[in-house]
Amino acid sequence: MKIYNTLTQSKQEFEPLEQKKVKMYVCGPTVYNFIHIGNARPMVVFDTVRRYFEYKGYQVNYVSNFTDVDDKIIKRAIEEGVDADTIAKRYIEECKKDMEGLHVRPATKHPLATEEIDGMLEMIQSLIQKGYAYVAFDGTVYYRTRKFQGYGKLSHKNIDDLQAGHREIKVTGSDGKEDELDFVLWKPKKDNEPYWTSPWCDGRPGWHIECSVMAKKYLGEEIDIHAGGEDLIFPHHENEIAQSEACNGKPFARYWMHNAFLNIDNKKMSKSAGNFFTVREISEKVDLQVIRFFMLSAHYRSPLNFSAELVEASKNGLERILTSVEHLNHLLKNGQEGTVTEKEKEHLIRAEEFVKKYEAAMEDDFNTADAVSALFELVKYSNSNASGENTKEYLQGLKDKILILCEILGIEAEKEPDSLDEKVEALIAERTQAKKVKDFARADAIRSQLLEMGIELKDTREGVQWKKR
Repeated sequence: MKIYNTLTQSKQEFEPLEQKKVKMYVCGPTVYNFIHIGNARPMVVFDTVRRYFEYKGYQVNYVSNFTDVDDKIIKRAIEEGVDADTIAKRYIEECKKDMEGLHVRPATKHPLATEEIDGMLEMIQSLIQKGYAYVAFDGTVYYRTRKFQGYGKLSHKNIDDLQAGHREIKVTGSDGKEDELDFVLWKPKKDNEPYWTSPWCDGRPGWHIECSVMAKKYLGEEIDIHAGGEDLIFPHHENEIAQSEACNGKPFARYWMHNAFLNIDNKKMSKSAGNFFTVREISEKVDLQVIRFFMLSAHYRSPLNFSAELVEASKNGLERILTSVEHLNHLLKNGQEGTVTEKEKEHLIRAEEFVKKYEAAMEDDFNTADAVSALFELVKYSNSNASGENTKEYLQGLKDKILILCEILGIEAEKEPDSLDEKVEALIAERTQAKKVKDFARADAIRSQLLEMGIELKDTREGVQWKKR
């Protein structure tokens, strides 16, 4: 398995710290509002990475935090006249609902920044003692960026270039810095803000320290994979490396994975441009399973353009997969008993080749775009080589292959069968009888009536199939 490592800017063979175990940390959202569609991409992508590792027999310890103390949370709380904790708790729960809708599994642990303050104080104190941090006149604690020799190795920024005037990548802060490149570890409280007591001043942590502390506590001083959106490479992840490696004296993460941005109609998403959408808003118009499938239609390191046309294409593609599984279920009801025939064995061997093609794509830096293509090939092959004349064992074998590949992608390809009320069943039976006596006008009228009731019929060689629209 090869993973593109942002740190080395190359694909590398994956070698875990412990045999068949993966320690994985993914930066989570700041919870001051409903998550937007851009937030959803890393959630979906790295959940899929986790699922594939588990499919390959790895035990995955997957940690993803919630930042529940932040300027944006405090601002929202002031606007609503409530405390910051109320805002954070509300939107953590709303985020979990959206994650469930996207079929994103809960992390092994979802730590909260406000519950890890003691660990942050301990790490900051350690950095001060080692000379990597210092206390300014107002109690602010800064990290000495220049003291860490490896600073810039993840973002591939040269620290001299930072000083030379590349202001767009400088870390900003208040007065009291020894160097303009130094960043905040702890800052003094302000009026109407939550705060904690520290040896330096009453205040709250800087943003970057929380992930260093959480990763260390729940995964260890050195982890296998650290992941997030590419906007986090600098300064967030760069600063995490500086903090963790200075404190712990060892490499922080072996592999750094970053997903590319999601654009809306080929434009950067922003409220000012009027193209800012939350997952909740989109869920009112589109099944979130379609959105998940859409997000996996491109390689995670490629920019992804969100548009109504592309989402509709993903909806149609997903429908092909779901319809194939429905068809196999219908055939299984009337399939032949007995052992798999020699011809069927040949078909299953051929079907397994598509599975291997899927796996090869996933093991080449989790190329879900090519994996989805392989899944479509398997579906097409199944549709062409399955009928009511096949054995149930063979049909089940085809179905199982499709289901497991969908499961890795987080796609629920088989839902609980819907039931029909007596009136609908009676109309379907009447239509069947009308076709037998060649009363096609009545048969067509019943089809139209059922369609208005949300029931779509499909005539096949194996009989009438239906589905709810």
